[in-house]
Amino acid sequence: MSERQIVLYVEDTEPDVFLVRTAIAKGGLAIELKTVQDGEELICYLEGSGPFSDRVINPIPTLVLLDLKMPKKDGFQVLEWLRQQPHLKRVVVIVLTTSSRQEDVDRSHDLGANAVLVKPTSFDEMVDMLAQIFTWLELTRQPPVDKRRKKPQ
Repeated sequence: MSERQIVLYVEDTEPDVFLVRTAIAKGGLAIELKTVQDGEELICYLEGSGPFSDRVINPIPTLVLLDLKMPKKDGFQVLEWLRQQPHLKRVVVIVLTTSSRQEDVDRSHDLGANAVLVKPTSFDEMVDMLAQIFTWLELTRQPPVDKRRKKPQ
């Protein structure tokens, strides 16, 4: 079995977090799920600041599942910030959104998203989509993520 993958899920609704945890359990996948509730918390996590400063407990993720519509900082703002961080450039970002607007898809890709997926409306379809994402993550060879913490300036 491959090394456990770290997935950081940005979601402010508990039922959606439950769906992701269910997909991981159902698939028996070697995924360690970390969650944050909004864009500002995501940035703190990725910076390794505040409550996320311990990189043993809060390692840099291999994959970020990012919603576009989040409180405090939206997904576009976070994606733009993330792709400007040299030590985070290898983190895979998949946008999971309810928006099927082409402008949102285009902007997400322009800002550096690796993929944009529209959240399915049924529980079973969502679990299936997430299981496929996590299986893909386990099967693909990704370059190592830079585990170093950005030095404060």
